[in-house]
Amino acid sequence: MFDEFITYNKEYGLFNPADRILLAVSGGIDSMVMSHLLMRTGNAKGIAHCNFCLRDTESDLDEEFVRNYADNNKMPFYSIRFKTKEYAHKNRISVQVAARELRYEWFEKIRRENNFDLVGVAHNLNDNAETLLLNLIRGTGITGLSGIKPVVYNIIRPILFASRNKIEEYCTLNKISFREDKSNTDVRYTRNKIRNIVLPVLKQINPSIEKTLCDTAIKLAGTDEIVTDYINTLREQISRQSGESVIFDIEKLLSLGKVNALIFELFGPYGISGTTARDLIRVLHGETGKQILTKTNRIVRNRNELIINPLPANKVRLYKLCSTDDLLLIPGIRTAGVLNNSDRFKIPVEHNIACIDFEKLKFPMVIRTWRSGDYFFPLGMNQKKKLSDFFTDMKYSMIKKEKILLLESEGNIVWIINERLDNRYRITESTKIILMIEAETS
Repeated sequence: MFDEFITYNKEYGLFNPADRILLAVSGGIDSMVMSHLLMRTGNAKGIAHCNFCLRDTESDLDEEFVRNYADNNKMPFYSIRFKTKEYAHKNRISVQVAARELRYEWFEKIRRENNFDLVGVAHNLNDNAETLLLNLIRGTGITGLSGIKPVVYNIIRPILFASRNKIEEYCTLNKISFREDKSNTDVRYTRNKIRNIVLPVLKQINPSIEKTLCDTAIKLAGTDEIVTDYINTLREQISRQSGESVIFDIEKLLSLGKVNALIFELFGPYGISGTTARDLIRVLHGETGKQILTKTNRIVRNRNELIINPLPANKVRLYKLCSTDDLLLIPGIRTAGVLNNSDRFKIPVEHNIACIDFEKLKFPMVIRTWRSGDYFFPLGMNQKKKLSDFFTDMKYSMIKKEKILLLESEGNIVWIINERLDNRYRITESTKIILMIEAETS
């Protein structure tokens, strides 16, 4: 197996003789065999272990086992304990996804801080086959059927070529100790169902099913590269960036033909999956205001455009102002101050600067988002206008309306920030003190 290991490395250029590799070691058979192989090449320079605190005493014994292994081999040892279930609950993801996110972020942190070139992870041939089937069952595009990659950025998988049988043989031959993870037989987990139930049945049809699936994944990976290049070029032709928004031209999109087939690939980066692709198609053919929420983005139809915006981390935007100084603490407010009115004062024409009759204001004031039923008296007018009508006249998209902030005093709108002042608070000949506020342009 060592010769195959060297051949596989050369074929995919995983590491060079001088590379310092941090080993991700769980204590299981796969990671212990990977460690043995990389120690033989002299590239193993450190060991990292994650304790996900999911199996009580067993998790602690795994950590102790790997720590002793590192000590016996005079290797720097790095370990961390994660509150995996709490993280999964907080982020509304599965425990398995939580563990993956936590460990890879931490591996990269340790790699950078300690000058390792690469991180070695012990995925094998069977893991690759299981991943392909798992993605196929859940619904995926070509990328998901390409399987696990041998190298992604600084992560390498040097035993991805090896079946579990080969790994077990190498382990026995070299008398390598390891810890058995009993949860691998728990068929409550989908991956374990595939491993322990589905693949054994498929092996009755094709004894080399794991290799067959992985060979297929390699072919699809090549196809995926071609498709990805085409899709990226296409996306640039029919969309544009505007601040944090990505805007697709619906006419250009529909003119491509076979839109249903392109939806998943074009909008995959924005959280569209197999289950939400049909919903997006309905939005695409719907009326203005139709929208869809993915886990990461909001996609809204506005006239002949699809506007994509990342979901805000915190949707609540309400700020209480007890003094003028509090304005300077509000995100998006650049300057704020009071000054005496005079004949020499000229009101700036920029929409992001408001000049307000200070004596007409009453603290505490509020900065907030707009609500249905809000109205104001637009500057230069003595009759009120609903904000919803104002936004329609200005042809604002739903996304832009949601970003608008209002300055409010005693329940009255004083300024639609960055847009329009209320006529009741304008500067007049009788104004003695001016509150001038400058906002960052949107």
